[in-house]
Amino acid sequence: MRNFLRSPLAWLIAAEVIVVGTLGIVIWNVVQNAGRPVLASPEVHAPDAVGDAGSPLPAVAEIHPSSQRGPRPGLNLDSAFWRQRLAQLNSDQVLLEQLEWRIVHNAMDAANRYVETVVLPAVRRAEGGGG
Repeated sequence: MRNFLRSPLAWLIAAEVIVVGTLGIVIWNVVQNAGRPVLASPEVHAPDAVGDAGSPLPAVAEIHPSSQRGPRPGLNLDSAFWRQRLAQLNSDQVLLEQLEWRIVHNAMDAANRYVETVVLPAVRRAEGGGG
């Protein structure tokens, strides 16, 4: 038993058990706290009529006006809109395919030149053909 406690493996196992246990406790606390409501901001009280005369802060209604609304959600059904978007997408796709074509063909040409100028002469010399 005494030799077992002196070995580094025993200490590594103990350290790993401690680290994994600590991580387990942290994860458990995170999962448990995920269901609790979080207070996003301090409680907002109605301003006093007497003490609010010189307040530099704007009223709550001025910060969040209810009359401003964004566009309604949904799919744009205008055919001109879709024609324009699809034409742009198709032109981008054509440019991408041309670029890919050039990259692949340049790589193939470079590999072919390498085989013809470096590999084949070395193989011929190794085989003793020499010519």
